[in-house]
Amino acid sequence: MHLSVFIRRLALLVSIALLSACGVDDSSPFSEEIDTSKVYRWKMVTAWPPGFPVLQEGAERFAANLEAMSNGRLKVKVFAGGELIPALQTFDAVSQGTVEMGHGSAYYWAGKVPEAQFFSTVPFGMTPRGMNAWLYHGGGLDLWREVYQPYNVIPFPLGNTGIQMGGWFNKEINSMADLQGLKMRIPGLGGKVFAKAGGNPILLAGSEVYTALERNTIDATEWIAPYHDQRLGLHRAANYYYPGWQEPGAVLELSINKRAWNLLPPDLQAIIENAAKAENLLMASEMEQKNVVALAELRQRDDINIVPFPAEVLNTLKQITEQTLADEAAQNPKFKRVHEAYKDF
Repeated sequence: MHLSVFIRRLALLVSIALLSACGVDDSSPFSEEIDTSKVYRWKMVTAWPPGFPVLQEGAERFAANLEAMSNGRLKVKVFAGGELIPALQTFDAVSQGTVEMGHGSAYYWAGKVPEAQFFSTVPFGMTPRGMNAWLYHGGGLDLWREVYQPYNVIPFPLGNTGIQMGGWFNKEINSMADLQGLKMRIPGLGGKVFAKAGGNPILLAGSEVYTALERNTIDATEWIAPYHDQRLGLHRAANYYYPGWQEPGAVLELSINKRAWNLLPPDLQAIIENAAKAENLLMASEMEQKNVVALAELRQRDDINIVPFPAEVLNTLKQITEQTLADEAAQNPKFKRVHEAYKDF
């Protein structure tokens, strides 16, 4: 036998031996034969308006990536808020199995699952880097899934708004006295803190924010961050723009109906899990880049005052935040458990 032929055959035998030794285990889920001809057609509903930059666009990009990565075996049709169901009912729709997927943020369902707010954002809490570290490597995601288990929902991080701005005000804030009775559009835990600080939190849909501020129905509003604030034109309705405290890094969530998830073969489950991680990074990075550009543009305007809150105001708001969380924890054991895990991390 020629030496080169012998070497090739020997290499082949060694490769086969290695694959046998460390190859696919019979107990592996991938050892079962998968029907690659079956196509899964899912629906995803979001909490965002049609065409909403970054957030709705990111959800649609995620769905397109799932179809490409699965070679067409998983097709997800995305519906913006209001197209199939109301924007803030995405969690219920996924929980009930009306649709297979949803995209929103956990603090939108605070009325149903108060402790879910920790998996979105907490005033003076963790930024996107901290949240990703907690969720992926600090036990946060396991706890999140445990919290959602009674609702038949499996959550995944899917994007982050980054550090949000403190909002647009029609007057300068020099002390806590300036917050007394102030009507401000501010949701979530931030809204509860604002109320305890003497303010008057107002809940408004995004489509109503600009008009309410322009007509002085409200005195101030927070929205998202410079990019989206600029697109909404809030700089034309108020003169004072403050850096944020209430949402240091709002996590966006992908929610999946548990029964639908369990019907998927393991390779498609793996595709969803890893595509979600990729989109989580892409969306957060896109927000960061666009916000830097928008803030630089806003700084060039002479009719806008971009100023920080006084230290006294921030310190007081932080103290009120800690008391608000402690009060909620004292009334709700589930809230307390997640609060302690968040604080410990």
